This record gives sequence, structure tokens and C-alpha cells, in this order.
Amino acid sequence: MERTEFARRRKRLMDIMNIGGIAILPAASVKIRNRDVAFPYRPDSDFFYLTGFPEPEAVAVLIPERAQGEFIVFCREKNPERETWEGPCAGLDGVCERYGADDAFPISDIDEILPGLLEDKERIYYSMGQDTDFDQRVMKWVNEVRSRVRRGVTAPGEFIVLSHVVHEMRLCKSRQELKVMRRAAKIGAAGHRRAMQACRPGLKEFELEAELLHEFMRNGSRAPAYPSIVASGENGCVLHYTANTDVLEEGDLVLLDAGAEYDGYASDITRTFPVNGRYSTPQKEVYEWVLAAQTAAIEKAKPGNHWYDPHQAAVRVLTKGLVEMGILKGRPAKLVKEEAYKPFYMHRTGHWLGMDVHDVGAYKLNGEWRMLDPGMVLTVEPGLYLRAGTKGLAKRWWDIAVRIEDDLLVTREGNEVLSAEVPKTVAEIESWMAG
Repeated sequence: MERTEFARRRKRLMDIMNIGGIAILPAASVKIRNRDVAFPYRPDSDFFYLTGFPEPEAVAVLIPERAQGEFIVFCREKNPERETWEGPCAGLDGVCERYGADDAFPISDIDEILPGLLEDKERIYYSMGQDTDFDQRVMKWVNEVRSRVRRGVTAPGEFIVLSHVVHEMRLCKSRQELKVMRRAAKIGAAGHRRAMQACRPGLKEFELEAELLHEFMRNGSRAPAYPSIVASGENGCVLHYTANTDVLEEGDLVLLDAGAEYDGYASDITRTFPVNGRYSTPQKEVYEWVLAAQTAAIEKAKPGNHWYDPHQAAVRVLTKGLVEMGILKGRPAKLVKEEAYKPFYMHRTGHWLGMDVHDVGAYKLNGEWRMLDPGMVLTVEPGLYLRAGTKGLAKRWWDIAVRIEDDLLVTREGNEVLSAEVPKTVAEIESWMAG
């Protein structure tokens, strides 16, 4: 992502804040995996969205129209001994030269410097409640300023939730963001194609996961966007199954839900395919209804429709399918109203997608589903989950679980399927697996 992109975002936020406001954004904390070994570091999405700065132990401060510079970063200083163990850090000069900060201070000095930056400010933009320890530090700084009131200093009198503002900014993607998201989807698609061709009875689920992750990394994604779901047989009925330890059995389906993260942005793709490369008649019938539901939902994901329209379209098709397959009895319209489909389809048809796989942005505004606008990116992922032993469910349907998920960009004309490179129809999947 170009440095000018981050500067543009900060300018937009500070235009909203206006004079008298100050924004404080801490980076994510390092998470310990075991003893003194940390998980690979990933910045907080809001922090990274506004700064592009990838290091821990940092705090960004934005002060509109501050004479000495509007964008301030507190970060680690250069330390040759530490860098011998952990690699180079930007340091104070680097954060200004490479990341566009107007001013930089040692993170160790933040308690002495930041209260002075709060003096005579009217409003603090800060996301209270996400980090209890940092919340306490912010209140300590505010109270320190309040203690100087008799000297003629004014303390901030209003807290505004920063995430509400930033999350609305993040909802519609820029051209640069879409370029990165297309790349993330392309890498994710390559991983799914490779996993399909590697699949065969006798493999462990995690061996398919390994094929997927290898393809992600060889194409520039250093990590999946979320723990991959490789759910074969009955495991497909567990929506967020991530153990990935069972053997792929002849005659079963495998539900593969995985996406790549690239330059901080996620893809999120699901395909369901037969372990042996050929769908059985019941598997094919369920699959075709889920695919029809996804097609109907995708048609509704366009400007002028609201967020809930794709879900309603998918539910109508899935309910009709459940009746046609003899799993539900009655008139589809009445069954939809009664939510009779919910034992077999219990989740929404999608979510926002961006820096977070379940990305930010309100789904409702003033109590109404929000309208879809160009630049929004969402997933469309209907499914059916026919768990063995469900009351009244014929045995031929037992443990057939199908979900089909793609990533969509809402455009002026309709939508663009970012993940279209993954085979999706029965014929395409069977042909690809045979190849």
C-alpha cells in the first residue's frame, strides 16, 4: 500500500475530528503463545489502517492543525542489542522517513509527553473498552490535565468512540484497497484449487490444510486470514470446525473454508467437494440447491438493495429446496415465515470483508438494514447442514453439509466476484479434481 494512501485516510479522519479534537490509537499488544514465545505479530487493524506501521509497542496520535505536526507516533527507539535478537525496527527517524509521521517520541516517554498534548483539547477520539490497561493510562493522562485547571489549562470534556468513525471509513474500499483484496482473493483461490486436486481418501484433513497453506505462502501470503476449516463428513455440520485431524473417508464430502491474508487484507472462500472426486446423487442434489441459493443471493448484492436482501433470497431458495427434497413439508412461503429452515441453515448469508475477515461497519443504520453502495465488499455464503440423527431426516441425507462462499465487491453496475477463479459447479469441480 502506498504511503499516500495512509496520509489520505488520516486527512479524512482529521477533517471529521476538526480543531479541538485529538485521536489516540494504540497498536495491538504482543500475544504470548507459551512462556517467552510470542505469536507472530499482527497490528491492530484500525491502527494499521491509519498508519501502515507494522511494529508493536507503538501509539499514534492525531491532532488536527497542530503547528508542529498533526501525525505523532510514540514507538521503540533503535537498540542494536535488541535488534540482534528480534531484527531491525524503524526507530524515531524511520517512522518519520518511511511512514510519514510528523513527529516521533520514544514510547518510554509517553506518560510525560502525552498529557501535554491533551491540554486545551475539547474532545478525545479513543476506543474505550478494547484494552483495559491502556484505558487506565488514558484516564490517568486526562486526570493529570484536570489537575492543572487552576493554572488555566482546559482538560478534554468529551470522549468520542474512535472506532465508530474509522469503521465507517473502512467500509467502502479505495482503489488501492481493492487492488490488494483482488490479490488476496487470487491467492485464496489458488489454495482452494490446489487442495481440490490433492484430495483423496486416506489423507488427514490437516494434509489438505498443508497444501492450502503452502500455496498461500508461495504466493506471498504469510498467514491465513483465519484458522482454516477442513471439515470432512460429519465435521461439516460444525460451522467453525478447526481441529482438522480426521481421515478423509471414501464417499464423504469435505467442506473447505479458508482464505489468505495479503498486506493486511483478507479473502474468505468456501467450497464443498467430494473426497473421491465424484458427488453421490444425494450430495449433488443438496449441492445444487445451495448453489442456486448462492446465485440468487449474488444477484441481490447490488446498489439500491439493502444488506438483508441477499440473505432473504438465499433463504427462499433453500427452503424451496428442502421441500423439494422432502426434508420439510408445507408451502415454502409459510415455512420461510416460520423459520422452519433454521435447523438446517442457522447462519446469515454473509458478512463484510476487509482487513478483518468479519470486517467492521454497521449492518443497520437507525434501525434499518443499510443500503449497499459501490466499494463495499461482502461474502455470500449460504449452506445446508444435515446432521445425522436429526428428527425426521431420512438416512440418505445424513451428514451432508454444503457451504459455498465467494467474496463480492459491490460495483456501480452490480457486483464483481473476486473469488471467481475457484471451480464452483458440480461439473467444474469434478473435472478439476479429475485433472
